[in-house]
Parts: sequence; C-alpha cells; structure tokens
Amino acid sequence: MAALSPTPRTRLRRHPDRTQHDRAALLDVLDQGLICHLGVVIDGAPVVLPTVYAVDVDGPDRDGTLYLHGSVASRSLATGQAGDICVTVTHVDGLVLARSGFHHSMNYRSAVILGRGRLVDDPDERAHALDLVVDHVVPGRASTLRDHTRKELAATAVVALPLHEASVKQRSGGPIDDDEDVAAAVWAGVLPLRVVAGEVTTAADAAGLAVPVDVSARAAQLAAPSA
Repeated sequence: MAALSPTPRTRLRRHPDRTQHDRAALLDVLDQGLICHLGVVIDGAPVVLPTVYAVDVDGPDRDGTLYLHGSVASRSLATGQAGDICVTVTHVDGLVLARSGFHHSMNYRSAVILGRGRLVDDPDERAHALDLVVDHVVPGRASTLRDHTRKELAATAVVALPLHEASVKQRSGGPIDDDEDVAAAVWAGVLPLRVVAGEVTTAADAAGLAVPVDVSARAAQLAAPSA
C-alpha cells in the first residue's frame, strides 16, 4: 500500500504528529464512513452538504476514485466539475474528558480529499459507480435489486474525484492534562463512542417477507463490538 504524499494544501500544520502517512489509513476511514461532507463554493459562498459516496481503489482516477451522486439539477455537483471541491469523512471514536476545559478533546479519525471532480458520462462506469454507492451502505445489496430505469439514470449525476490529494488525521488515547491539574486528584477519562445498528424494521408493505441476507449481515456487523 502506497504512502500518502501530502501536497501544500493537505499537509497538516496543527498537530502534524497526528498525521497518518499510509494510504491504507485513508481507505480505512472511507470504508467505515457512511456519509461524507462535500464542500463547494456556489455564487461566492461556501456550502457544505452531507451525501453518500463510494470508493473504487482501482478506479480510473489517480490513486483511485471517490464517487459522489445526486440529482442532475444539483448545483453542488455541477460546481464540482468546474472548480476544486473538498470532501471530508470523520469518525468520532470518543469524548476525551480532561480536568480542564482547555484540554477537553475528542478521539477521532478524519480524511480530507481535495481536487476537481469529473462528470461520469460513460454508461458502464456510471452503472458501476451507482452499484458501489449502494454496496457501500449495505455490502452485496446492489446485486439483489432491479436495474435502474432510463428515467432514473437520466435524473442522476455521478461525479468522480481522484483520491490522490488527501490527508488523514487521527487522535487516540486519554486526556493530556497539566501536571498541577493531575495533582489535584480530579477525575478524567474517555467516553468511547461508535455507530451501532438497531433492530431491522420491515416496511409495512413487505410484511411477511424475510429480511435479506445482505441486510441482516450488515446489521450484525454494525451491532458487533468494536475490535
């Protein structure tokens, strides 16, 4: 797995010791995320929007491809083809509760990807990207669904972003307090956090049908204790 090669735009200046240097860390953050935040500038104002995404490590763009999808009328996706955009994915792994407000923090893993988007107009690549988006949420689900209709495809835009220009930052561990605060014998610690799946709910008009294997497997994965 190749190392991340930071550019001047992705080099961490605040807590550079938290930089993750290999590309496996980037792919891990992206793989475990469910949504990303897409940052664009529209009419001179910054806009940040949550959206689902997918990753193809062997995609046609430099160092792999991140796919975003949405309505063909989406101004954010249109802007992503005309100028640089920023995509972020963040996991909050714990609340770091220190002995002073100044030293409170969070344990986290975050990825930032910068670059210019590319409209995916090849039918095969677009179909592949849309399947990846579905499978990113529930692995294996795309193959169980009907094909997209022509009307659905006409209403959907897919934008590809190279994974080349990216950074990953991570914090772990407990509070880092001043010596005099530690000596005061005040409690400090970490409250771990994670995403946990609840019980699967069957739609009213699907009553009596068994929960598909792909859905139950995903529920079990998200219910399992963190490693």
